[in-house]
Amino acid sequence: MSHTFTLFASVWGTTVTSDADFLYPPDLLYPHSLSPRFILTTLMSFAPSAALEAAAVLATIGSLFFYSLSALGIVNFLSYRRKQIRLPVPGDGQLPPVSILKPLRGIDPEIWESFCSHCEQDYPEFQLIFGISERNDPAAEFVRKLQTKYPKVPIALVVCERILGTNVKVSNLVQMLPAARHEILLVNDSDIRVPSDYLRRVATPLMDQSKGLVTCLYRGIPAPTFGSRLEALGISTDFIPGVLSARLLEGGLHFGLGSTLAFRRNDLQSIGGFEALLDYLADDYELGSRMAATGKRVALSTASVSTFLPAYTLRQFLSHQLRWSRTIRDARRWGYAGLLFTFGFPWALLLLLASRGAWWAWILFAAVFTMRLAVGLLSAVNVLGDRQILRDLFLLPLRDLIAPFIWIASFTGNQIQWRGETFDLKDGRLMLAKASIKPALAKPTDSADSKK
Repeated sequence: MSHTFTLFASVWGTTVTSDADFLYPPDLLYPHSLSPRFILTTLMSFAPSAALEAAAVLATIGSLFFYSLSALGIVNFLSYRRKQIRLPVPGDGQLPPVSILKPLRGIDPEIWESFCSHCEQDYPEFQLIFGISERNDPAAEFVRKLQTKYPKVPIALVVCERILGTNVKVSNLVQMLPAARHEILLVNDSDIRVPSDYLRRVATPLMDQSKGLVTCLYRGIPAPTFGSRLEALGISTDFIPGVLSARLLEGGLHFGLGSTLAFRRNDLQSIGGFEALLDYLADDYELGSRMAATGKRVALSTASVSTFLPAYTLRQFLSHQLRWSRTIRDARRWGYAGLLFTFGFPWALLLLLASRGAWWAWILFAAVFTMRLAVGLLSAVNVLGDRQILRDLFLLPLRDLIAPFIWIASFTGNQIQWRGETFDLKDGRLMLAKASIKPALAKPTDSADSKK
């Protein structure tokens, strides 16, 4: 029976046990009290639960709309990728040479294998430039081993001793750029592993002068810890559908992903160079946004890459999620507010509780749960080829229940922890906090931070 029926009966002092009682209440003409205080008290006792139920209904329906939009975005991208793969492949003589810039700090998981994947590209001409902030960075030893193993690949190691801004990664890029020989530049994170045709699939779109930036989707390879598995699950089933729905809704991408940022040197200079990004945390987002603002298109490559995640504990996972959430909150304020309608499973569960298990609430719950699973699997398996997701799919409800609490917590402050240091975040810019602690170089860095 609805809250409305119960409310009406309570006002009139009538106990309603059925619809028939409501239609013919025995004391309808003789209410025991219609005082203002009684009416106000009765309304207050029912309004919160009714309002909560109404809000949960709207949010659940909104979540179904979001999942439908995500599914359309995924299907649209899969169709686009099939068409692009069928296009004629440019010959080696037509492909532009590429300079790959990889800023380093400490040792990431699977760093050696990731480095080797860049040296084994089926591409006519490219160079690798690695940058470190301190000469004793342990990552430097891996670069030297790489130079020995691949003597035919031009590999340079640049020591970037100046700190030009709060984002040390971008500071390194400024100092690495003079070593780049070619017009086409490619920046990606140190923990990224790529397929052998990666450069072909990333550089080819830049032969079209209307495209200013090419970026890549990525999947997370988790360490065997609980937090790392939750992180990988979120990337494949939540983050990627969000990217593809934004691509569909906005008629293309207007941001970049740190897994791959490929662009022309001239286009970089037109937006102020790397120097313009020195104090931004989400430098990848800012680079893509500024490139799109010039009228150049941001293209999504048909290639997808892998990032090897640190062995997050649950606490570290929550800390990373909070940092990422505050970063996105500053970068895409209206889009971030709209995330409220993407928490389908929590909203549907709340609706079940608010409606006391009403049959129609169970139907909405089943619809949300089915759509959530379908979109997650479509993104993970069909878009990313991530079949390991099947092993951890049972964790999806837990991860989804955590998400709204992270979203709420993101509005409680502007301070973040990044690469072992504490920063205040304002309008996307980083300001070093007084309590900042300098990290140990040998500690694995969280390069996944810069991709999202």
